[in-house]
Amino acid sequence: MRPGLEGAELTVENPYKIILASASPRRCELLSQIGLTFTVCPSRKEETAKAVGPGELVEELSWQKAADVFEMLTAERIQREGISGAPEIRPSLESVGKERFLVIGADTVVACGKEILGKPAGKEDACRMLEKLQGRSHFVYTGVTVIGQGEPTECFSFHERTRVDFYPMTSEEIEAYVKTGEPMDKAGAYGIQGRCAAFIRGIEGDYNNVVGLPVGRLYQEMHQRNLL
Repeated sequence: MRPGLEGAELTVENPYKIILASASPRRCELLSQIGLTFTVCPSRKEETAKAVGPGELVEELSWQKAADVFEMLTAERIQREGISGAPEIRPSLESVGKERFLVIGADTVVACGKEILGKPAGKEDACRMLEKLQGRSHFVYTGVTVIGQGEPTECFSFHERTRVDFYPMTSEEIEAYVKTGEPMDKAGAYGIQGRCAAFIRGIEGDYNNVVGLPVGRLYQEMHQRNLL
């Protein structure tokens, strides 16, 4: 995990231990940027969803990720306290101790026309996605779920939507960008904060939502519920 803003004093004192159910370096950077201290424990749950619309889809997937890690944290605590029957827990969760905790799950997709784009399956798929996005507008959806261990248990989900407008890209530009490897772990096969910035005409909405986590909305939702 990267440290917060260098030289800054912004640190959010939190009564909960925050667990990020994602290994995304971009989400880690964004949480650190707003001064939150957290532990990373990515969910390994296979993504399956029944939702059709992109907003409902990302909320459902973010819920699955947060719930998966929450269940592991709970089982870890049961095991530590000597209650029989607890399943095996990953060693990475041992640092949680007996503190109250909040698990944050997130998922991002791109919606272009009627097609929902996740991470590309390979270079050919990345080129196909970028060809579809170039020269037009699309929407980026990020769903967020927070599940908290406390009295009572706190659970909520939401999603944010941002419109992104692309400049036209030639086939040569698309192929050159895909060869950098940057698109391969990103929804829609591009990173707005990376080299693809050269092809972004503009956005309408939350920039951080496109990067992968609407931290402004997340902070406000947590603050309203006295979770910060």
